[in-house]
Amino acid sequence: MRYELIIFDNDGVLVDSEPISNQILADYLTELGHPTTYEDSIRDFMGGAIHRVHDVVRERSGQRLPEGFDEVFHARNFAAFERRLQPVDGVALVLEKLAADGIPYCLASSGTHERIRVALRTTGLAAYFPEARIFSAQDVRHGKPSPDLFLHAARVLGVPPDRCAVVEDSPLGVQAARAAGMDVFAFTAMTPPAKLTEATARFAAMAELPALLLR
Repeated sequence: MRYELIIFDNDGVLVDSEPISNQILADYLTELGHPTTYEDSIRDFMGGAIHRVHDVVRERSGQRLPEGFDEVFHARNFAAFERRLQPVDGVALVLEKLAADGIPYCLASSGTHERIRVALRTTGLAAYFPEARIFSAQDVRHGKPSPDLFLHAARVLGVPPDRCAVVEDSPLGVQAARAAGMDVFAFTAMTPPAKLTEATARFAAMAELPALLLR
């Protein structure tokens, strides 16, 4: 095994939250007078931290989102998660195989710690990730596509970046992993493969991932 640590993104990789969150975000921005389609949200915000939404809206419109935007958005997300969120098909088997093979893994997400915990609890994946192996963009100064989050996770867990592999599903995440000097395996369930060409390899189903990591 050439990797000493596998770093998983959360949204879209462990939990199937991207369709839910991006529709809620598009609807909320439109409601606030910033017309946004689901496709716009996927293109502009998928894989990024919440501050990216503020930055893009301010850059494009010259307006600031209202105070309390984050709280309302998260509340709508969490309510929808409780009703509809599911784990990504096959990901539990991947985690079980890594654990059985003694290969360390962790989670590094652009989401807040609260969002991560709600998602893991709701989908039954919480048992796979102890607190010491959960990292959020809240833990670093710059979120994806900056490499800060991935480098932070590797540093805390004592693994050199070139011995880490990242599992991502967004162009921003792939860019961040590459900037961190890590191999990155891109899950193409939500993003066209043509937008993930910087990845070390791409895969369409979780069942394909273990073989890629073990090559």
